[in-house]
Amino acid sequence: HYGLTLDYVPDGNRLKGKAVIKATATQSLSAFNLDLKGLTVRSASVDGKAARTARKGTELTVTPESAVGKGREFTTTVVYDGVPQAIEGADGSQEGWVETDGGAVGLGEPTGSMTWFPGNHHPSDKAAYDITVTVPEEFTAVANGELKRKETKAGRTTFAWHNDEPTASYLATVAVGRFDVATSRSGDIPVYVATDPREAETEADDSVDVPGTIDEVLAWESGLFGPYPFRSAGAIVDHNPDLGYALETQTKPYYDSAPDEALVVHEMAHQWFGNSVTPRTWRDMWLNEGFATYAEWMWEEKSGGRSADQIFADFYNGGDDESDDENGGIWAFPPADPPSGAKVSDPPVYGRGAMVLHKVRKAVGDKVFFATVRAWTKDHRHGNADTAQFIRHCEEQSGKDLGPVFDTWLRHKGKPPSINA
Repeated sequence: HYGLTLDYVPDGNRLKGKAVIKATATQSLSAFNLDLKGLTVRSASVDGKAARTARKGTELTVTPESAVGKGREFTTTVVYDGVPQAIEGADGSQEGWVETDGGAVGLGEPTGSMTWFPGNHHPSDKAAYDITVTVPEEFTAVANGELKRKETKAGRTTFAWHNDEPTASYLATVAVGRFDVATSRSGDIPVYVATDPREAETEADDSVDVPGTIDEVLAWESGLFGPYPFRSAGAIVDHNPDLGYALETQTKPYYDSAPDEALVVHEMAHQWFGNSVTPRTWRDMWLNEGFATYAEWMWEEKSGGRSADQIFADFYNGGDDESDDENGGIWAFPPADPPSGAKVSDPPVYGRGAMVLHKVRKAVGDKVFFATVRAWTKDHRHGNADTAQFIRHCEEQSGKDLGPVFDTWLRHKGKPPSINA
């Protein structure tokens, strides 16, 4: 569990924080490392006793007064402050603590969370979160989960957010801005949408009513993928024109501008694939992005556009806008084998990942395919899984040898020789 208490002043980008981290030792620990970039550590303690700290790069080493025994639960408290920074990810994108012209946002994929709180920032180490943020009263602070308390004193407002469902740290977020807030329900699920007024007033032809679209998409995807895995849903629609991407932050995807339908479909699909069923390592990212992209294909078909078969053919033949780029497009490398961290968000992971799923669907039939998908999200709900587990799961559920399908479309280097391979 992470208990984060943050005090943020947008003017000057000043952050004060206290992280209370509850964990269980999986081995005897005379010292342990947390990931933290920048910021100044003012104090640290383990189980209430002062602990020594040392810094090297992004590693914060904490040495408790006495070793923590294997299997023991312990609590680490770190008090810190400073000017949090954005960082450039391996793929060239901006992440971390990103200032906007109306506030700031914490974006964690893959390594940005270490810029605003100390933790074990690996996708396989999920935790619950309570995030309490105090900001000037004209601002709203939004985080994962449900809002449990909002209180204004002496010109500053505190927002207390509770998220007790397992969350990978790259999916944790805080967004601070002058937002308009809309609350609604999608069935039994409370929906909280925070929108920068400039995006609410956009006249873009493809922008949508976000709360209404969430309601429609959540019902449709629940029918395909199984019950929605979290107790709340929503979105953060910011005005962040230089960012260039959206992110599937848990329960409230972050949009840098007003989204279209396809983007809402994509980020909501991630709540099942990536957020609830989280990759064991970054190499397994195609299980996130392949499913989210394939959800877009199925939504287009449902909405009267191209069929999934036609989209697959367009990707294979290079006739889709997302199927090619100057770096080799979807055939640059096998989806489950990105050559470096800089490539985990490249076209093969998305487009060819979706093609793998379509080929599995064609091999086993719709009834078995969607039953297999629903069993996958049920069996690994709130956990971690990898590519080998997914292949084994598909074969066990279908009773078929799917080796040729995965060999050709997931593992083959380069473009398969035939669309029917």
